[in-house]
Amino acid sequence: MKSVIVGTAGHIDHGKTSLVKALTGIDADRLEEEKRRGITIDIGFAHLELPVPNGEELRLGFVDVPGHERFVRNMLAGVGGIDLVLLMIAADEGIKPQTREHFDICRLLSVRRGITVLTKSDAVDADTLEVVRLEVEDFLRGSFLDSAQSPIVAVSSLTGAGLEELKSELARVASEVTAKNSTALARLPIDRVFTMKGFGTVVTGTLVSGTISKEEELEVFPTGRRVRVRGVQVHGSAAERALAGQRTALNLAGVSTEDLARGMMMAPPDTFQFTSRVDALLTLLPSAKPLKDRARVHFHAYTMETIAEAHLYGAKQLKPGDEQYVQLRLAEPTLVLPGDRFILRQFSPVVTIGGGTVLDAAPIPKDKPEAISHLLNVSSAGDVEKILAARIARRWYRGISWRQLVSETGWRRESIESHLEPAVAKGEILKFGELFLNSAAMSAMSLLLPAALSEFHKQNPLVHGMGKETLRDKFKLSSAVYEAVLTSLVQGNKLEIAGELVHLPGRGVAMKDEEAESKEIIEQAFASSGLKVPSLREVIAGLKVDKIRAQKIVTLLLRDKVLIKISEELVFHQSALADLRQKMAALKNTTPKIDVARFKDMTGVSRKYAIPLLEYLDRERVTKRVGDERVIL
Repeated sequence: MKSVIVGTAGHIDHGKTSLVKALTGIDADRLEEEKRRGITIDIGFAHLELPVPNGEELRLGFVDVPGHERFVRNMLAGVGGIDLVLLMIAADEGIKPQTREHFDICRLLSVRRGITVLTKSDAVDADTLEVVRLEVEDFLRGSFLDSAQSPIVAVSSLTGAGLEELKSELARVASEVTAKNSTALARLPIDRVFTMKGFGTVVTGTLVSGTISKEEELEVFPTGRRVRVRGVQVHGSAAERALAGQRTALNLAGVSTEDLARGMMMAPPDTFQFTSRVDALLTLLPSAKPLKDRARVHFHAYTMETIAEAHLYGAKQLKPGDEQYVQLRLAEPTLVLPGDRFILRQFSPVVTIGGGTVLDAAPIPKDKPEAISHLLNVSSAGDVEKILAARIARRWYRGISWRQLVSETGWRRESIESHLEPAVAKGEILKFGELFLNSAAMSAMSLLLPAALSEFHKQNPLVHGMGKETLRDKFKLSSAVYEAVLTSLVQGNKLEIAGELVHLPGRGVAMKDEEAESKEIIEQAFASSGLKVPSLREVIAGLKVDKIRAQKIVTLLLRDKVLIKISEELVFHQSALADLRQKMAALKNTTPKIDVARFKDMTGVSRKYAIPLLEYLDRERVTKRVGDERVIL
């Protein structure tokens, strides 16, 4: 059965709640204060099933909103997920301030279908009713409620006049509404939180996309809390699952009412990220005052509300009736996705001034203006392939993962894969495991890595090459992309890899005369001293080169294994250690064990050298310590 959400709109006391009750038999005013004062304060809900011309049943969920100007914020919490609107205008009063504001809100939220209802038709004569009809037609001309395409129905909730005609028009208009996407990822904006005896915590909302089933795990945004769905109700009846476009109640396990609130969003875990910055296309109402750059405003999206600061792109102020790209910096994080509609209200006095469409809920800080402009342009145009290409391109050589693309767009992985397939086949987009990269970024990396190595060789002539991980970290590349770039460059003879070092072809250590002389002095000092080596500090102190270059020369000798460091204090020439190993091997034939005293006698070194040397032999598996002795292996 197709489900359609119908929202009411209109000035206070224009009969919205009475008409909903007349149509459905359900009083949407659930609060004691509402019944006592006779006005709607918060959003209320009702439902109705109607037959449509093709013989099928249509389920209508009504969201009844307050009409008083003091409760417009509650009204906004109810209309975010509606499919069509009943704009109600009392025949005995005509168009009033909240008629205009509610109508503006519906247009800003891009509601496409609706019916204009002239309520309290029994309170006026036929001539007056006709005058009001003409006034309303003029007010709505050129809008989605233009009488040329949208019906105007006069009714009386008191006498029942016009109700059957209204039901017939509701069935017809609702049948034309495009069903919300049940195959998308689920999102349920919470509009009510309460405890039900025998069940526990319950939340309600209009499921704007996807499907939610019993026993499913969900994540609450922006808190990140995980909950389990114990039970599902759709339009007041128990169900195994709720589909997009249905009024939904969830009985939740693992959470209390204190942990939840109107404005939060429920969605599958590990899919989306909440945001505090939103790039959007903003339309300012003709009746609004000019909006200055960085002005504070009230931001409304679905059931949430927060304060935001409006940063205009490329303008100091936005004129009434104009459109402009804007970044909204939110005081509280929320979950919104590209394509979501929002409303802005003036900070003070609080009146509706505009609204628009979210284009990017994951803006990159300090991104280049041209990159921002390009993404916003293609996002507003709605071309899926171009949107994905722009999101991949703006990540440049760091790429973007499947999970990030799902989080940024709200599209399922299968859909993304399908839309990217042509570009991947053409080589315009490159795929590395779970990562996507723009081909231009790959080409850029083929230039940037050799350039970085060239600069490194220039700054470090005494170092053979740059560490592989150091080079990767310089560009913050993923392992998969880095290895692909390195492989391509090695195959193209643009760089070489020696162990853990990367260097340009033909580039080794370039030493000046005094550096080459110092290298020879250091090597000779250790080679000639056997195992009775001098202090490295003393050797460096006697060189012509400065301390920094001397240390680089030592590092070079250690890397080439000419010198071997066996402890923090002792460095030996490799030939001296090779001789020691030979002596130990020869000793094994006559004496399989040796202690520290015998080792000192054999080598002629003091205990200062003997202990580190024996520990070195243990590490090299030449000897093995057993008690106070070493077994020669």
